[in-house]
Amino acid sequence: MESHQIVKSRNYDKERRLTHFLYVLPSTLLYTVFTIVPIVSGLYYSFTNWNGISRVYKYIGVQNYLKIFSDRRFIKAISFNITYAAMLILCVLILAVILALALNANRFHRTFFQMTYFFPACISMLTIGLVFNYIYFQGVPALGYALNIPWLQKNILSSKQLAVYGILIANIWKSVAIPTVLIISALQTIPNEIIESSKIDGANAFQRFRHIIFRFILPTLSIIFVLLLKEGLMIYDYIVALTGGGPAGATESITMSIYRQGFEDMKFSYAISQAMIVAVIISTVSIFQIKMSSKKKIYD
Repeated sequence: MESHQIVKSRNYDKERRLTHFLYVLPSTLLYTVFTIVPIVSGLYYSFTNWNGISRVYKYIGVQNYLKIFSDRRFIKAISFNITYAAMLILCVLILAVILALALNANRFHRTFFQMTYFFPACISMLTIGLVFNYIYFQGVPALGYALNIPWLQKNILSSKQLAVYGILIANIWKSVAIPTVLIISALQTIPNEIIESSKIDGANAFQRFRHIIFRFILPTLSIIFVLLLKEGLMIYDYIVALTGGGPAGATESITMSIYRQGFEDMKFSYAISQAMIVAVIISTVSIFQIKMSSKKKIYD
């Protein structure tokens, strides 16, 4: 009788493992075909001189990667992306925390306001870029002439120094939505007993945020940091819709540089090597950030 139960239990385990395998198999195949295979193929072609069309190409080793470090266009683009990503992360994190604290404290019509702030996340980046392009080109100058304010009468996207801020504003308007919702979810996990105890002990709002709230939302902030870092380094849609990389290449991002190198200049393998460098940068910073945040304990 016991042996029969053991055999039955083993058969059940085999069937369960088979069921799990069959459920996972389609997504695994899709991920392999559309993610793993392209990455491996791209890594291989980055060591060649393939132009993206010809069937004939040569293996040139690490020449593409060596060329990158002396490419002024790439260095300028990556510098733009790093600066832009830093500004995006700082602005979005600050705004998202402020909005999340305000919405979490406001019990009246909380759901309505959360839906209102989340609405931009439902719009495509290209659409938002086109809308803000019209605002900068028509709306803001018209307002400047109506109010007789000279600095508002010019299109911000026509300035080499200010165009990046025009892109940043459009990006922040969309990107602050999801981090706000995530932080609200993290805030709702904080036990009320801890907050009430801190109030009884005389802690003010800043002290409660620094010593209690911040430590609870830190894991969420780390995830948001990684997502914003990737978004800042991979920005493309807003630039296409707003500036096209101009004026005079002042807002050309690394993704736009990769696109132009591969599909306009037909330097496909060189473009792939640039993409690999960017992937390494994102991965390195993300791993470092996650490890640093994981060492931070809530009750340290």
